[in-house]
Amino acid sequence: MPISAAQRAALITATTVLLAAGCSDGADDTAAATKPSGSAGLSALTEQKLVWAPCTAPSAAEGGGPAPSPLPGGTPWECSFLQAPLDWAKPEGETIELALIRAKARDSDNRIGSLLFNFGGPGGSGITGLPGFANEYESLRSRYDLVSFDPRGVGRSDPVECATDKELDAYYALDFTPDDAAEERTLSDAQKKYAAGCEQDAGAALPHVGTENAARDMDLMRQVLGDDKLHYFGISYGTELGGVYAHLFPENVGRAVLDAVVDPDAGVEEGALGQAKGFQLALDNFAQDCVDRGDECTLPGTSVAEVESFVTDLLASLDKKPIPGIGSRELTQTQATNGIAQALYSKEYWPYLEQGLEAADGGDGALLLSLSDSMNGRSQTGSYSNIQAANAAINCVDFKERYTLGQAKERLGEFREASPVFGDFMGWALASCSQWPVPGTWENPDVSAPGSAPVLVVGTTGDPATPYEGTRAMVNALGKGVGVEVTYEGEGHGAYNSGNACVKKTVDAYLLDGKLPASGTVCK
Repeated sequence: MPISAAQRAALITATTVLLAAGCSDGADDTAAATKPSGSAGLSALTEQKLVWAPCTAPSAAEGGGPAPSPLPGGTPWECSFLQAPLDWAKPEGETIELALIRAKARDSDNRIGSLLFNFGGPGGSGITGLPGFANEYESLRSRYDLVSFDPRGVGRSDPVECATDKELDAYYALDFTPDDAAEERTLSDAQKKYAAGCEQDAGAALPHVGTENAARDMDLMRQVLGDDKLHYFGISYGTELGGVYAHLFPENVGRAVLDAVVDPDAGVEEGALGQAKGFQLALDNFAQDCVDRGDECTLPGTSVAEVESFVTDLLASLDKKPIPGIGSRELTQTQATNGIAQALYSKEYWPYLEQGLEAADGGDGALLLSLSDSMNGRSQTGSYSNIQAANAAINCVDFKERYTLGQAKERLGEFREASPVFGDFMGWALASCSQWPVPGTWENPDVSAPGSAPVLVVGTTGDPATPYEGTRAMVNALGKGVGVEVTYEGEGHGAYNSGNACVKKTVDAYLLDGKLPASGTVCK
């Protein structure tokens, strides 16, 4: 599933939920103490006052690491917690805590308001994502407070966790593209155990971590932050979340940008097939670059087909016999495929992919395994963030489809045709929610937003994770006069952080000055 552009730079990319006021994962006691606890009326929630305090170090579920450093000029990062209904269908009922982070605008006299970010996943932490990429959004801080959050079930916001670190090491080493009935049973049993672990830890919260509840959380954030309109920057899955928000609250949409767009018309199967084609296209482009560089490229082959044949042969050999990876862990076929996909998120990481493939061909799987670890949220110390657990929980509560392994197997032909390298991997993944203990919500998210302010929809032609076709689909689904299409002819997942000056100028002009580009604008 889609993963944020922010996560690519960190080489990232699929617990008991605390329902009381105290959160031990790095929460500031003073900030948490100001929130309504237990059950609270909706009016009490909209009138709650946030107390901002210096941010502590990220929790293990957020990926760990040091507390965020001050921005250039000394502006500190501040963190707080927001109380929200566990179930928005019962706003008077139980509440949960949501973690927020902000950096104040440089020009307070010309401040527009808050600019809320979601960096995708689903499952990506905004508490770590926003400080990690703040320099790339510094121009926007001239007139906005930059704000992000850990959505419900993610990071510091009552994280969903499904297994121990040791269990996750074993789980991710499994063969997720089974070749026989025995391997199919092994995978099915593992998926069942994983889902049961999620249910045991999350309990009553598990049905409520979906996108619609998260969108309602954002409108509560808007009110508590004191903004009449929600100004929003969504990346990857954040575009789906933004589209759902626009559908639910069209009258509250301010200046909004959706970058690396999820196709709202695609169900589980269509989305997975689109990703198989998208990653195959990115691999084709990587292979073409290798061929164009001739002897400078260390991989064998003088054509795209020959380079990709080398990749498929390597994966086939790993299916038969894994190779040494990191420490006692080996590189399996699944982990190698995962690592290759991770490196295709950005052209900046093509050199790592080349090095990793060459090393694996020589019997050293460390680099590809490291890339796979990054996708799965595994740190060098062996601890896992909850990005993949949250990804599974949110996707499975959003989408109704429940493909069995047998049904996924029946569709492999179409997936293999779409991608000789990623087809099996994406095809079998259709069954990832087959054992999920709670039902899904929709076939497709409704993002129609008549009456909304214009929304800038930015797509990249070479995007592997959210293929370019989703851009036009989002524009059409938002409705006439709402979606404004901008195309970046380039590679990678996400356009604004690609380094393209045209994209940055276009987006900044809209967010900072309200200057809307013509729909159909192309940046090269």
